[in-house]
Amino acid sequence: MSALAFNNSKVQQLRRLLGRRSSRYDDGCFVVEGPVLTAEAVAAGLDCQAQFWPEGVDDSIPGAGRVYPLAEGVLERVASTEHPQPPLTLVAIPDSEQDSAGLLAEATFVLVLDKISDPGNAGTIMRSAEAAGADLVVLTPGSVDHYNPKVVRASAGALFHVPVVTATVEEVADSGLQLFGSTSHDVVNRTTEAYTSADLTGRIALVMGNEAAGLPEEWTDSVGPINRWITIPHSGRSESLNVAMATTVLAFEAARQRSNPRSNPLR
Repeated sequence: MSALAFNNSKVQQLRRLLGRRSSRYDDGCFVVEGPVLTAEAVAAGLDCQAQFWPEGVDDSIPGAGRVYPLAEGVLERVASTEHPQPPLTLVAIPDSEQDSAGLLAEATFVLVLDKISDPGNAGTIMRSAEAAGADLVVLTPGSVDHYNPKVVRASAGALFHVPVVTATVEEVADSGLQLFGSTSHDVVNRTTEAYTSADLTGRIALVMGNEAAGLPEEWTDSVGPINRWITIPHSGRSESLNVAMATTVLAFEAARQRSNPRSNPLR
């Protein structure tokens, strides 16, 4: 097969998938960059449809789909990083994402990211979700796309192993999960408790807010979707922790309690 030039239709599809959220969902595919993440996608059982390597590179990853050679300089023009590593791998979006209601009904430990906008934060939280044993990550409408190439890289493969769906906080509440809202300050009309004092051993969802705005102020009303409010006590000048750091702290406290329920002082 002759090497694919920059204007080839397959190459242009890769460009669209890396750059446009709408293209990813229109085509039902996203792009994984580099040999490590490609191998992770294969190991996770994802449908890898094609892998694109520079012409003359005698390499391929078993299970990652048909190999296509790229003409000189094309990889660098298409990839989303300054110094890209091949291959660029075309991967189908899992069908399971369409069943958010079913996944929520079965889950017992969920992380909900409400309008999280930073790709690095989203990817880091997915890594923490996998490491802490969460069943599911929920991104609310208005959040960064989890197939954004920066999110894919930051997740370090966790995206391939922990289901991620889009749903509203109200839909999460309707699934019967108890919602714990995270806040860095006292909540008007609601009791706020230290995260180490909260009972995180049941069917729970930890709800984390946008980097700048946090969770909506109207949710602090007694009729809002949040059942309980928790906080991470801290010292120093900072008013709050980075959302990825805070989520990691809360997720691992939940993991600790759930692995040894008797260690929770409330039980």
